[in-house]
Amino acid sequence: MATYLYLALNGENKIAIYTLNPDTGKLSHREDVPLSGAPGPLAADPSGRHLYAGLRSTRQLASFAITQDSGRLEHLGSVPLLSDPCCLSVDRRGRFLLSAYYGAGATAVHRLDDQGVAVEQPVLWLSTAPCAHSIFTDLSNRYAFLPHVAQTNAIWQFHFDEQTGYLSPNPLFKVVPLANTGPRHYVYHPGLPVVYFDNEQASSVTAYHFDPTQGTLSPFQTLSTLPEGFAGENTCAQIRIHPEGKFLYASNRGHDSLAVYAIDNTGRLQSLGQQPTEATPRDFNLDPRGQYLYAAGQASGRLAAYRIDPTSGQLAPIETYTVGKAPTWVLPLQLG
Repeated sequence: MATYLYLALNGENKIAIYTLNPDTGKLSHREDVPLSGAPGPLAADPSGRHLYAGLRSTRQLASFAITQDSGRLEHLGSVPLLSDPCCLSVDRRGRFLLSAYYGAGATAVHRLDDQGVAVEQPVLWLSTAPCAHSIFTDLSNRYAFLPHVAQTNAIWQFHFDEQTGYLSPNPLFKVVPLANTGPRHYVYHPGLPVVYFDNEQASSVTAYHFDPTQGTLSPFQTLSTLPEGFAGENTCAQIRIHPEGKFLYASNRGHDSLAVYAIDNTGRLQSLGQQPTEATPRDFNLDPRGQYLYAAGQASGRLAAYRIDPTSGQLAPIETYTVGKAPTWVLPLQLG
């Protein structure tokens, strides 16, 4: 088995592919894949055999096959989108691709055919409210949430039909946080009924209890992503959880850091401080084994690699790579 890292370079209309050394965490550039537009979000199916890229400048969804023994991408086709996507995800069965649209204030679902290609006509296009930002199905593949930042400031709660791909509103349709919170991205705890959202405007992380029978969220803890006394401008961007559910990370744009948290056996968070990182860390990700973290500086054009301490969750810098203009999405995959 080998691990590769796929990096969307929005400023250069390409995906850069790196080989990841599992012993050191260091990266070796393998090749670049030119695209017909500026990539934003990336996603892979659960099998790791297909990769999807949202091309924001040309409003397209590109489908690729991943060559398992080399990590290379084979373009299988592209379909037009009604708006430029800010997030993509594949459902837990690998049959549908879900997407969120900030500008259009909407979510969509595309069916994936037998070759793993997104079909042109979406199963669903659903207008919600301005500034929709991310959507993922839960571990049971029965529910999905659609957070909205800025003036909308709410989380839509949906039932997901894994046979049809259709999203239907939960009877308890919305969670509305305190004003100026701005829930943006989220992760499911791998072993507890808990979901964590990072809050763009409030520079915080909120932990929600998840009712797996109703598909509803209820908040129980919120912690800042910033050090006490910081008074500068900041917005949160991405949130990621350790594959064992031990640690949580969120990125700060402005403070230019990664907030680090420990997670106890109830799902509660303990702040462990902030790790300085590259300028404007719009996206970052962990390798599948939870040994390393890679943070992309959208403003710096660099990618910072860190080793994750398995006991404390703290980050130790390994190396920083100059990668190109406006890296916007980081996707490590273990293949084979």
